[in-house]
Amino acid sequence: MSLRSLTMDQLTGVINLYPWFGAARKELCARMAKVGGSEWGKAQYSDAALYVASRTLISDIVRSTRMEDYSDKDVERLIKEYINPAVSSQPAQGQEYSDSGQSSVAAGSAESAVGTREYSSPQPADHCRPVRVAGGDFFSPEQYAAVRRDEDNVFSNFRTERYDEPDGRRWEDPELGFCTETLAAIYADQGYFAEAKKIYSRLILRYPEKSAYFASLIEKLQQEN
Repeated sequence: MSLRSLTMDQLTGVINLYPWFGAARKELCARMAKVGGSEWGKAQYSDAALYVASRTLISDIVRSTRMEDYSDKDVERLIKEYINPAVSSQPAQGQEYSDSGQSSVAAGSAESAVGTREYSSPQPADHCRPVRVAGGDFFSPEQYAAVRRDEDNVFSNFRTERYDEPDGRRWEDPELGFCTETLAAIYADQGYFAEAKKIYSRLILRYPEKSAYFASLIEKLQQEN
């Protein structure tokens, strides 16, 4: 049985009996899109999209019935109007006044010239157009400093300068080698207690502020083994 050979009543009957039949729902959407009209809307197409393998199948059917013009034939004109709106408005003004006689054309040209001189004045050399980027930081450190108050301690929680990790904090050291607490724990779990103690000793030299912690781990290994 081919779904395309079914009548509309038969096709809707199949969908009522087997709501999960995605191919039948797709065929119904294709037929309704060809018929057009306001009987079907976004809700019906959305419901049908729930039962097909990909919602793209239904969205392609919906887009195929639209008659919008997506060509880029007017892009060049729109860009020129955006860059220099005064110059691009001159032809429109001249065409508007051409229907009212020669005197109106002359008057329109004069007004266009005045408007051009008014709006096309060069900007100063130091003029900088602000650019806004979505998700970007719109405030400079100087602007933050201008609004900072003596009783405001929020800014002190942030680093104002770049922080480079000292050489002693690197994972690999020519003298100490590769040593981490995780590696020491792995050695201890596998029974290599001497290697684990060596790594803890190296970590004490690398992180003096944690010497008591690593010393306690060494003592724990000595007590257990």
